[in-house]
Amino acid sequence: MSSDPLASVLFVCVHNAGRSQMAAGFLSHLAGDRIEVRSAGSAPGDRVNPAAAEAMKEVGIDLAGAAPKLLTAEAVQASDYVITMGCGDACPVFPGKKYLDWALEDPAGKGVEAVRPIRDEIRSRVEALIAEIDAERKA
Repeated sequence: MSSDPLASVLFVCVHNAGRSQMAAGFLSHLAGDRIEVRSAGSAPGDRVNPAAAEAMKEVGIDLAGAAPKLLTAEAVQASDYVITMGCGDACPVFPGKKYLDWALEDPAGKGVEAVRPIRDEIRSRVEALIAEIDAERKA
Protein backbone atom coordinates (compact mmCIF):
# COMPACT_ATOMS: atom_id res chain seq x y z
CA MET A 1 0.00 0.00 0.00
CA SER A 2 1.22 3.51 -0.85
CA SER A 3 2.25 5.87 1.94
CA ASP A 4 0.89 8.87 0.02
CA PRO A 5 -1.97 10.62 1.79
CA LEU A 6 -5.35 9.82 0.24
CA ALA A 7 -6.45 13.44 0.29
CA SER A 8 -5.40 16.87 1.44
CA VAL A 9 -7.64 19.16 3.47
CA LEU A 10 -7.35 22.89 4.11
CA PHE A 11 -9.33 24.41 6.99
CA VAL A 12 -9.88 28.16 6.74
CA CYS A 13 -11.30 30.72 9.16
CA VAL A 14 -10.63 34.42 9.54
CA HIS A 15 -7.95 34.40 12.26
CA ASN A 16 -6.75 30.77 12.00
CA ALA A 17 -6.70 30.85 15.78
CA GLY A 18 -9.71 28.77 16.87
CA ARG A 19 -12.05 26.77 14.64
CA SER A 20 -9.59 25.93 11.87
CA GLN A 21 -6.85 25.07 14.37
CA MET A 22 -9.18 22.75 16.30
CA ALA A 23 -10.34 21.09 13.05
CA ALA A 24 -6.76 20.60 11.86
CA GLY A 25 -5.81 19.16 15.26
CA PHE A 26 -8.68 16.66 15.17
CA LEU A 27 -8.01 15.62 11.58
CA SER A 28 -4.29 15.06 12.23
CA HIS A 29 -5.09 13.15 15.42
CA LEU A 30 -7.88 10.98 13.98
CA ALA A 31 -6.53 10.31 10.47
CA GLY A 32 -2.81 10.24 11.18
CA ASP A 33 -0.74 10.53 8.02
CA ARG A 34 -3.54 9.19 5.79
CA ILE A 35 -4.78 12.74 5.14
CA GLU A 36 -2.61 15.80 4.62
CA VAL A 37 -3.80 18.66 6.83
CA ARG A 38 -3.40 22.42 6.42
CA SER A 39 -5.03 25.41 8.10
CA ALA A 40 -4.91 29.12 7.37
CA GLY A 41 -6.72 32.39 7.92
CA SER A 42 -7.72 35.31 5.74
CA ALA A 43 -6.53 37.68 8.52
CA PRO A 44 -4.43 35.47 10.84
CA GLY A 45 -4.21 36.30 14.52
CA ASP A 46 -1.05 36.53 16.61
CA ARG A 47 -1.53 33.19 18.37
CA VAL A 48 -3.88 30.27 18.79
CA ASN A 49 -6.91 31.11 20.95
CA PRO A 50 -5.93 30.02 24.51
CA ALA A 51 -9.46 28.73 25.28
CA ALA A 52 -9.41 26.64 22.07
CA ALA A 53 -5.98 25.26 22.98
CA GLU A 54 -7.19 24.43 26.50
CA ALA A 55 -10.36 22.74 25.20
CA MET A 56 -8.30 20.62 22.80
CA LYS A 57 -5.81 19.68 25.52
CA GLU A 58 -8.76 18.29 27.51
CA VAL A 59 -9.28 15.70 24.73
CA GLY A 60 -5.58 14.88 24.40
CA ILE A 61 -4.65 17.13 21.46
CA ASP A 62 -1.88 19.66 22.01
CA LEU A 63 -2.00 22.81 19.88
CA ALA A 64 1.08 24.33 21.55
CA GLY A 65 3.12 24.07 18.35
CA ALA A 66 0.41 25.55 16.14
CA ALA A 67 0.58 29.11 14.86
CA PRO A 68 -1.88 31.09 12.71
CA LYS A 69 -0.88 31.20 9.03
CA LEU A 70 -1.95 33.46 6.17
CA LEU A 71 -4.24 31.91 3.58
CA THR A 72 -2.53 31.69 0.19
CA ALA A 73 -3.77 30.72 -3.25
CA GLU A 74 -1.04 28.04 -3.26
CA ALA A 75 -2.48 26.39 -0.14
CA VAL A 76 -5.91 26.25 -1.78
CA GLN A 77 -4.49 24.88 -5.03
CA ALA A 78 -2.57 22.17 -3.14
CA SER A 79 -5.70 20.94 -1.31
CA ASP A 80 -8.44 18.54 -2.44
CA TYR A 81 -10.91 19.79 0.18
CA VAL A 82 -11.27 23.40 1.29
CA ILE A 83 -13.38 23.80 4.40
CA THR A 84 -14.31 27.33 5.35
CA MET A 85 -15.60 28.47 8.72
CA GLY A 86 -16.57 32.10 8.42
CA CYS A 87 -13.92 33.05 5.88
CA GLY A 88 -16.23 35.27 3.85
CA ASP A 89 -15.28 36.39 0.37
CA ALA A 90 -11.54 36.23 1.10
CA CYS A 91 -11.28 32.55 0.17
CA PRO A 92 -9.97 31.99 -3.35
CA VAL A 93 -11.95 29.49 -5.41
CA PHE A 94 -10.34 27.14 -7.91
CA PRO A 95 -12.06 24.58 -10.14
CA GLY A 96 -11.83 20.93 -9.16
CA LYS A 97 -11.70 21.49 -5.40
CA LYS A 98 -14.38 20.30 -3.03
CA TYR A 99 -15.62 23.25 -0.98
CA LEU A 100 -17.55 22.86 2.25
CA ASP A 101 -18.69 25.69 4.51
CA TRP A 102 -19.10 24.75 8.15
CA ALA A 103 -21.27 27.26 10.00
CA LEU A 104 -19.68 27.19 13.44
CA GLU A 105 -19.75 29.71 16.25
CA ASP A 106 -16.52 31.72 16.54
CA PRO A 107 -14.72 30.90 19.81
CA ALA A 108 -12.93 34.29 19.86
CA GLY A 109 -13.32 36.02 23.21
CA LYS A 110 -15.08 33.05 24.82
CA GLY A 111 -13.99 31.02 27.81
CA VAL A 112 -13.22 27.30 27.65
CA GLU A 113 -16.75 26.41 28.85
CA ALA A 114 -18.23 28.08 25.76
CA VAL A 115 -15.57 26.60 23.47
CA ARG A 116 -16.21 22.95 24.46
CA PRO A 117 -19.48 22.60 22.47
CA ILE A 118 -17.80 24.19 19.42
CA ARG A 119 -14.90 21.74 19.81
CA ASP A 120 -17.28 18.80 20.04
CA GLU A 121 -19.20 19.92 16.92
CA ILE A 122 -15.91 20.25 15.03
CA ARG A 123 -14.89 16.74 16.10
CA SER A 124 -18.14 15.22 14.79
CA ARG A 125 -17.78 17.08 11.48
CA VAL A 126 -14.15 15.96 11.12
CA GLU A 127 -15.18 12.34 11.81
CA ALA A 128 -17.85 12.61 9.08
CA LEU A 129 -15.28 14.15 6.71
CA ILE A 130 -12.87 11.26 7.29
CA ALA A 131 -15.70 8.79 6.57
CA GLU A 132 -16.53 10.68 3.34
CA ILE A 133 -12.88 10.70 2.21
CA ASP A 134 -12.56 6.99 3.01
CA ALA A 135 -15.76 6.20 1.07
CA GLU A 136 -14.55 8.17 -1.96
CA ARG A 137 -11.22 6.36 -1.79
CA LYS A 138 -13.01 2.97 -1.92
CA ALA A 139 -15.40 4.03 -4.71
